[in-house]
Amino acid sequence: MTVKTRWTIAILAVVAALTVALVAQLRDISEPTATTATTRTPAAREHRDADSPAAGQGGRPARSLGPASAAGQGLGSEALRGVTVECAADGSAVDVARALAGHRVILNLWAYWCAPCAAELPAMAEYQRRVGSDVMVVTVHQDENETAALLRLADLGVRLPTLQDGRRRVAAALRVVNVMPATVVLRSDGSVAQTLPRAFASADEIAAAVGHDAG
Repeated sequence: MTVKTRWTIAILAVVAALTVALVAQLRDISEPTATTATTRTPAAREHRDADSPAAGQGGRPARSLGPASAAGQGLGSEALRGVTVECAADGSAVDVARALAGHRVILNLWAYWCAPCAAELPAMAEYQRRVGSDVMVVTVHQDENETAALLRLADLGVRLPTLQDGRRRVAAALRVVNVMPATVVLRSDGSVAQTLPRAFASADEIAAAVGHDAG
């Protein structure tokens, strides 16, 4: 066998090896492993744990919506009909339209990482204290990290009925723009009276904006 023939065979062997490696690499890219697929497309979740080790020790400072969340007192508005989220106080499922039907409601949409939201929540709690049973203030947490929301409420000393809505079902049903904080005022029949995509600094500001006496 000549030297030229040996070189030709060696070159062909190298080319064949490179071809096999390239085909294997392309197969790996076009058909990712189960681990890669899970990493790129995580399963949809309503809520998740907080990122700190102490997150699970915050308890549940939010208040339950009470019997209305289970039995209901009417069908509520068409917009919220069929919207079900979780009560942050006890983890139970809440049919939002039924839970809120028959009440004048202030829905406060927020997230634990939103600084203006944290500044506003004590004002919402104070407004609720002043108006009593005439109006029901309900906060809607719009991030999957439910535990962090509970910790934030505990830090602020705020105890209001809180819905866990990591997928923004309530906001989507009421066509609220993706701005936080945002406040939606509902009439007793469940219809929307006002949508206020702004932050409030005090209970007096809230009362002035929503038209209810907070004195």
